[in-house]
Amino acid sequence: MRLKNPLNGFKYAMEGVAHTYRTQRHMRFQFLMLVLVLLAGLLFRLNRTEILILLFTVTLVLVAEMMNTAVEAVVDLVTQSYHPLAKFAKDIAAGAVLITVINAFAVAILIFFGGAQWEEIGSTVAISTPTWQTISLVAALLLGTLLVMWKVRGRKGKLWKGGVVSAHTALGFFLCVTIFWVSKNVAAAALALGMAILIAQSRVEARIHTVKEVVAGALIGTIITGLVYWFIVPGK
Repeated sequence: MRLKNPLNGFKYAMEGVAHTYRTQRHMRFQFLMLVLVLLAGLLFRLNRTEILILLFTVTLVLVAEMMNTAVEAVVDLVTQSYHPLAKFAKDIAAGAVLITVINAFAVAILIFFGGAQWEEIGSTVAISTPTWQTISLVAALLLGTLLVMWKVRGRKGKLWKGGVVSAHTALGFFLCVTIFWVSKNVAAAALALGMAILIAQSRVEARIHTVKEVVAGALIGTIITGLVYWFIVPGK
C-alpha cells in the first residue's frame, strides 16, 4: 500500500522510535548513553573519524534494540502461549542486542583508553580542537536527542506536533547561535535571531505551542548550543 504523502513514512518511523523509547527501559538507557557518548566526544576532543565510529556503534545498538522490540511484538501477536520456537526467536533477538553492546564497549575502550590517548588527554584537551563542522554536527545531534527524550517523556502532543517543548524553536535558536559562532558577524547573527523569533512566533500563532513551551525551546536551543561552543572553543 502506497502512502499518499511520502513524508508520512518518515513520521511513522519516528513514531516507532518514540514508542520504543517510551515503552522499553533499555532503549531509554541507550539514549542516555548516546548523550553521554556525544558529551565525552566533545570532552576528549575526538576527531571526525572517531566521532563517526562512536555514532555508528551506538546506532547499531539502538537499531538492534528496536529490532528486538519488533520481534517480541510479532511473537506475542502470533502466540500467547509458550512455544520453544517463540522463545528461540526472542532469545536470538536479545542475543543480537548483546553482541552490539559488547562491540560498543570494545570500541569505547579502544577509542577512549587505547594506546597513549588516556595518558595524553590533558595535553590533547589543551591544544586540540575539532573542526567547526564536527562540533556543529555533534551539537545538533546532542540537541536533537535531548529534544526527542523530553518530548516523549512529556506525554503531551505528538513527536512532530505540540509537546512540552517547541523543537522547531530550539532548532531555530541552535542555528542562530551556530551562525554567530561561525561567522562572528553581528549583522548575520541579528538576522538569524530575527528568523528564530519568527519561527517561535509562528508556533504560538498556529496554536501548536504555548508561549511557555516556545520560551523553553528557545532557552534549551541557546543554552545547550552555547555551552558546547563555549566549552570547545574557550575565549572565542
